[in-house]
Amino acid sequence: MKILGIGNAIVDVICKVNDQYLLENGLTKSTMKLVDENEFKKLLSTLKIEETVSGGSVANSIVGLSQLQNNVGFIGKINSDELGQKYKEGLIKEKVQYFYDNREEILPTGTCLILITPDSERTMITFLGIAGKISEKDINENAVKESEMIFLEGYLWDEGDPKSAFDKAMSLANKKAMTLSDQFCVKRHKDSFLNLVKNKLDITFANEQEIKSLIDTKKFSDVITFGKQLGKLLIITRGEKGSIAIKNNEVVECEAKSNLKIIDLTGAGDLFAAGYLHGFINKFSIEKSLEKGTEMSSKIIQKIGARLN
Repeated sequence: MKILGIGNAIVDVICKVNDQYLLENGLTKSTMKLVDENEFKKLLSTLKIEETVSGGSVANSIVGLSQLQNNVGFIGKINSDELGQKYKEGLIKEKVQYFYDNREEILPTGTCLILITPDSERTMITFLGIAGKISEKDINENAVKESEMIFLEGYLWDEGDPKSAFDKAMSLANKKAMTLSDQFCVKRHKDSFLNLVKNKLDITFANEQEIKSLIDTKKFSDVITFGKQLGKLLIITRGEKGSIAIKNNEVVECEAKSNLKIIDLTGAGDLFAAGYLHGFINKFSIEKSLEKGTEMSSKIIQKIGARLN
């Protein structure tokens, strides 16, 4: 197996809202907020659902890799409820090997409200449910050892069971890649993430805001300096400014595609990572890998949701 993704198994519920809705509900645009079940249900009751699809950041990337004909797998915790069954079926349909046996749990399968504003930005409200209870017992050791690389999400890094699952996977893996996931996620776990990026990961994916937050800077030139000193592969997406890869003294930039009809930015980073990792595991150059990531993210932002098909 080429890549095994490990992350939160979340069913995405996509809804369209205006900016006023975010203000009235105290939501910060383009971020992810964790809520309990009651708050989740309260918000859901005020919304019109556009689409429901199996999601989760790393799961989206893994599906993208599968659609590019790579042999991939995923580990994420679900319940045996209706949403959990749909989630599992959704991954298997996409030819992703799913290394988790769903069983009856106290908490329901995790769900994420993806609120799309008229500017195509997405704001996420997540009730993790059972997804947030993934533990080291849920990590399939053989699947980790037999994959060329694991791909983890920063969202998984929470004290207790998720962190033990994260640590176990890292200790068994051949190569390790991770996405920093979200600016608030970086702020919550800054010291831990910095240690991971510097000492344990082979590849780190981040957007410009996340990496600046991680190293406490407002200047992108500081990010370049940090990346050169890192000695590992650092991949940064910059929206309309394109993307950049840094390894040692090599700095490679890729322009964003122009004249796109942007509908929904959900999954842009996830599909960019899929495209880049496709290039990496198939021995593309850094430049060609960035181009593949850009191609994938450009396609996904011109449709609703985080799945190309």
